[in-house]
Amino acid sequence: MAAALVTAAQHAAMAEFTNRDFRTLAGFSGLIQTEQDRIFNELVVATLTVFMLTLEAPDVRFGDDEESKAMRTFFPYVREEIPRAHGRSLADNGVERKYVDIWRKLLTMRYEEYSKDKQEVRWAAMQSETHLTNDTLSDIQVLLPVQTVAIGCHRHICRGKIQGKDELFKHIIRWLGRFYVEYRVLLEGKRITPLMRFRRRTETFLRGLSGFFKKT
Repeated sequence: MAAALVTAAQHAAMAEFTNRDFRTLAGFSGLIQTEQDRIFNELVVATLTVFMLTLEAPDVRFGDDEESKAMRTFFPYVREEIPRAHGRSLADNGVERKYVDIWRKLLTMRYEEYSKDKQEVRWAAMQSETHLTNDTLSDIQVLLPVQTVAIGCHRHICRGKIQGKDELFKHIIRWLGRFYVEYRVLLEGKRITPLMRFRRRTETFLRGLSGFFKKT
């Protein structure tokens, strides 16, 4: 399962990397090849960490049958296996061992970074809501992995220089949002109402992020 998720993450990252709008917003025409490669790496890390944060999310919903109970205990092992599965994928494609090790360290570093960022992102999302209800709190929790990773991915792609790059952020969070919705629905095996409201929640969240960006 970890290998399948790695493949899906790599394909999603490549689709975004080759997307014309993304390349325009990221200023690819003025970037050297090594910088473009660095951005591609951040896109791959983003998709992988979205999976990792989702697999450990406390709000992932399962049924009460025996298969669902088994999946609840299985997902943490899948999360732990993703970095190793990604390393094997790189090695199978001829990437040298020293670069595989660098990749593994980068993925671990980003995962730890985004895990720490979740609390601040949750706070920003709550501040963007005029009325907090059980439904809105549930929506915030469900969307937390994708919103956290989108902010971090945007920051790293821009090397921290995010002023004037709001449109690039919107593009990244919508791309990651579509990716996240598709695969979380598959992981849970059913329709998830908060995820179907992703676009509305994202627009509200974007409006509430000005203070977060100013601090970054």
